[in-house]
Amino acid sequence: MEQIRQRYVIRFSVRQRTEHFLIMVLFIVLALTGFPQKFFASDWAQWLTVQLGGIDRARWIHRIAGILFSLAALEHLLVGLLLTLQKRLDLSMVPTKQDFRDAIVTLRYYLGISEEQARFGRFDYRQKFEYWGLVLGGVVMIATGFILYFPIFFTSFLPGQVIPAAQVAHSNEGLLAFLVVVIWHIYNAHLNPDVFPIDTSIFTGRISEERIEKEHPLEYAQLETMKTTASKPQETAPEATPKGRGEDSP
Repeated sequence: MEQIRQRYVIRFSVRQRTEHFLIMVLFIVLALTGFPQKFFASDWAQWLTVQLGGIDRARWIHRIAGILFSLAALEHLLVGLLLTLQKRLDLSMVPTKQDFRDAIVTLRYYLGISEEQARFGRFDYRQKFEYWGLVLGGVVMIATGFILYFPIFFTSFLPGQVIPAAQVAHSNEGLLAFLVVVIWHIYNAHLNPDVFPIDTSIFTGRISEERIEKEHPLEYAQLETMKTTASKPQETAPEATPKGRGEDSP
């Protein structure tokens, strides 16, 4: 039987894949060095602290990883702003009213109330929720982390109560981020039957057209329209070239 050759499209650029890898590594390091400090009274936390070389070394590793995370977030923000000013950024990660409608349609489908399924574009509401959760949670973690790192500086113009408040916010937001990654992201990227055992697109940058047609039908229709348009004879001057889609999410 003749084997059908799978066709792929580039979904993530090299920069986006590099950013994801750095955030993934730094997140793991921050969790491994942060949770033993939060749950210091637990036996596993004390054991892990010893394996890390003691509490002082664990704190330094945590701080260095936090600074690197902050630099990665700053780079992500600056590149996003630059691409937006250059009009090269497709703002497909910005939530719209349609995302709320899609969430309701999906919930009704899962509850068996309706057989209608939501049709998604490049990113669905779940991916947008996860992205903006990371962005907003990262802001909280970075801000409170620097307050805890430089308490004397910040209390020179802020009330002293900001220090314990920052400690509580930093600790609880870190736990919340960990739970979201484990429960939400790990399922969608690894345990979801559609991608099990792993979704490799964020590492390879490629995704099959079959998956796009199934999971993002509106984007697939747009790609097919672009291919059809590109295949037609050009009536413009020979030097004219079609504009690309530009980069997607920053």
